[in-house]
Amino acid sequence: MKSLDAEQLSERDSYKLLIGSILPRPIALVTTITANGTVNAGPFSYFNIVTANPPLISVSVQRKQGEMKDTARNAVESGEFVVHISDETYVDQMNRTAANLGPEESEIELAGLTAVASSRVAVPGIAEARIRMECVLEQTIPLGEKEGAPACDLLIGRVVYFHVDEELYDNGRIKVEALKPVSRLAGSDYAKLGETFSLERPN
Repeated sequence: MKSLDAEQLSERDSYKLLIGSILPRPIALVTTITANGTVNAGPFSYFNIVTANPPLISVSVQRKQGEMKDTARNAVESGEFVVHISDETYVDQMNRTAANLGPEESEIELAGLTAVASSRVAVPGIAEARIRMECVLEQTIPLGEKEGAPACDLLIGRVVYFHVDEELYDNGRIKVEALKPVSRLAGSDYAKLGETFSLERPN
């Protein structure tokens, strides 16, 4: 067993151990809107469920040189964002939204995706995504102070509206095999769903 003191590791070494160990990670493609109306989009694999009642989800947005990224800043300023579940049908376009654009440039346009109006929030969704969740910002938590500034902004979103492709919807459940979700591994690697199995939970 290799044992490593986390406090003695560089940021890069910690990063490689984390993303190579905590996997597969679901990918949220998040849309936000600037004050001038530009729709930004970006993929985030530091993403998960917080609780189902009320329905809360989390997206951790890493800062760049101590500065908020567009997604976090827009979400804080508008109080809204939309989370899309990434799947095989549009994974290449999702990946293109990771391009380093300015705040008034739209990753949706760059990736050739289609903006679609939301039902309860002002932020548009993406038509190609077969599951999307409209969120209002429940809380923003700056975390991991580093050199006088937070390392990330943890966005907690309350889902106020779900959109699910009818092909995936089965009496309140999601047909995961039909969804074909993709997940993030380390480096440039992704994973498909693969083999599944069941285990009964103990009483």
